Amino acid sequence: MNETNSHAQWFSDNERNWDDRAELHMAGNYCDYQRLLEDPTAMSAELAQDIERFGDLADKDVIHLQCHVGTDTIGFARRGASRVIGLDLSEASLAHARSIAERADADVEFVHANVYDARQAVSGNFDLVYTSIGVLCWLPDIARWAQVIASLLKPGGTFFIRDDHPMFMTIGEDISGGLKIEQPYFEQDAPMTWDDESSYVDFPDAPRITHTTNHQWNHSLGQIVTALINAGLVIDELEETPRAAWCPWPELMEQDSAGGWHLREHPERLPLQFAITAHKH
Repeated sequence: MNETNSHAQWFSDNERNWDDRAELHMAGNYCDYQRLLEDPTAMSAELAQDIERFGDLADKDVIHLQCHVGTDTIGFARRGASRVIGLDLSEASLAHARSIAERADADVEFVHANVYDARQAVSGNFDLVYTSIGVLCWLPDIARWAQVIASLLKPGGTFFIRDDHPMFMTIGEDISGGLKIEQPYFEQDAPMTWDDESSYVDFPDAPRITHTTNHQWNHSLGQIVTALINAGLVIDELEETPRAAWCPWPELMEQDSAGGWHLREHPERLPLQFAITAHKH
């Protein structure tokens, strides 16, 4: 199998896996989406922590890459952005996203495309390109991703990402003997391939994932930053935090009042998230 065919197979496997994940996630109140339907001013907790960074969004064009079911995307429309697009690999996810946005009376356009094809899939350039949590691990080539980001931005436009820290992603699943580094820190050509019928959230009686094969990659923080710089972006801010959006190790973690998770003992040992703000000249 050549590289093109292998990439196509990896993305096909991941798309089917995420179609199934969408059904699992939406079997419950995923990301408290019911609150978005009940309160016309509400936005997701994920977006709320960063929305003030972006200033006045009136008359701004925003694209949210790898948006899943659009629970974060809605917030940009509610903040007055003139054009809001959510893009995702999974059509099943987008079907739910369109339903949620319609019921929430949020004007969002959802586009089905691989993030690497985003430039061809949408027209125009954007004042803000946003992406958040659990996104980069699904991409094999961080340099190519950064080039797509740059191609979507208007001159002076802002790029923002909040994601799981690559150091966090190196820790193995079995933590009975403590935290152990088992996965690659640096980007590798070949993916880490998993066979798993569960997801990072679960709900009672939710359907199981039937397309269980999925492929993931890690990218070092240096590789991510350098890719953005090489694509022509200026890094304005880089943050690392001991707080995560999810809980892979219930035995070792506790939840804070805002819904995030941190290590119960000595959280300063391990960065769990990073956030980058950048702009295009």
